Amino acid sequence: MTDDATERGAFRPRPIQNPPVKREDIVFPHPSEAEFARILDFFGIEWRYEPTTFPLKRDEKGNVLEAFSPDFYLVQEDLYVELTTLRQRLMRIKHQKIRRVRELYPEVNVRLWARQDFMRFLEHLGLEERSAGLVGKEAVKQ
Repeated sequence: MTDDATERGAFRPRPIQNPPVKREDIVFPHPSEAEFARILDFFGIEWRYEPTTFPLKRDEKGNVLEAFSPDFYLVQEDLYVELTTLRQRLMRIKHQKIRRVRELYPEVNVRLWARQDFMRFLEHLGLEERSAGLVGKEAVKQ
């Protein structure tokens, strides 16, 4: 069940459903994720935090070697959103993982939001003055 076996169709990859976490028990690793959740709540958009893990690469025994768990799932939109506002050098890796998700799980709708996408989102909502506390390493220190 190696990566090659997946491409030859030896098995159908299946996403792993993570156990649901109560909203009050979620510890967001970055302030941008917490703010995104607050905005979604404000607009009444139903969401889940990291509800699904997508195995991307397995060894010959079927053990998961590489996987991807997008940050948010927007239920009504059937859309996964991955926010990458901390380290922009991660963008290349995240793009590769999302490409792999699209290859293995073509039915999955996933979007990558970089720092500038999140900044535009805040600007659109009139919240651009808050961006300094929400993106980059400085935001984590606060």
